[in-house]
Amino acid sequence: MSASPPESQVSSVVQSGYTHAASGAKWQDFLFHKITLLFAALVLLVLVGILMSLILGAWPALQHFGPGFITRVEWDPVNDEYGALIAIAGTLITSGLALLIAFPISFGIALFLTEICPGWLKQPLGTAIELLAGVPSIIYGMWGLFVFAPLFADHVQPLLQNTLGEVPVIGQLFQGPMMGIGMLTAGLILSVMIIPFIASVMRDVFETCPGVLKESAYALGCTRWEVVKNIVLPYTRIGVVGGVMLGLGRALGETMAITFVIGNAHAISWSLFAPGNSIASTLANEFAEAEAGLHMSSLFALGLILFVITFIVLAAAKLMLLKMSKNEGSK
Repeated sequence: MSASPPESQVSSVVQSGYTHAASGAKWQDFLFHKITLLFAALVLLVLVGILMSLILGAWPALQHFGPGFITRVEWDPVNDEYGALIAIAGTLITSGLALLIAFPISFGIALFLTEICPGWLKQPLGTAIELLAGVPSIIYGMWGLFVFAPLFADHVQPLLQNTLGEVPVIGQLFQGPMMGIGMLTAGLILSVMIIPFIASVMRDVFETCPGVLKESAYALGCTRWEVVKNIVLPYTRIGVVGGVMLGLGRALGETMAITFVIGNAHAISWSLFAPGNSIASTLANEFAEAEAGLHMSSLFALGLILFVITFIVLAAAKLMLLKMSKNEGSK
């Protein structure tokens, strides 16, 4: 029979194996850290590259027109006179209208799916809403132009003009040509587009609320609305704000659907029925045919302004979320 190896030799082999394994794990952690850091840095580099290209492209127009470019209403490619106020106003108005319409509808959809909807309907209905988010924006634009706009002009706009149009002060918003396309139509189409995003996020957030909290509230005699108001919303409000900001970001940058239904007129009117323009629709309509010079540079300046508006909105949302989280921690 062969003699067994000494105990010291076995211990040395085992220790060597442990050292080798620890060394391999250390290198794996090192490589994993550096690779993920590279991915994060690439995102920042792309963001900085986009910003720098916009600034370089917009610089001739900003230098020529100065800060007044933001407040100028002229947009005349023939005479090389450009201003961003009409496009900025159109972007903010249509996005604001879309959010005003989409938020309560999305809130209702999310509450129905999480609190009221029967089990056999929850999954199909939730899947259908998520599929709406995948519909290309050009399809929404074509539907808005060829289907929704004629119905809106023949039935909805006359109704709004004869009702809300007679109300003092706000009545002026619902007067004007009833063509079916314009700022209000663009806002409605945008709201349809962002509802699936906001509703899906809200639904997922509402489902994170612990069931034991809701069951305890029901056991104490709370109604369904009281449970939602006092339990679900306080627990999930940070996620709700995030979903709303996601929808607003989508609305601010939407291009093709807006281009179809906004009317593409460089004019400002108090009437929501009147055609207008947005930054995205202006870029879509004119970028391919713009000549080098102030026209092209002004379009780059519009893109830079849209970038800044989106950044401000997202930064404000982030600050709001941080403040809400801080207040929750202090309670």
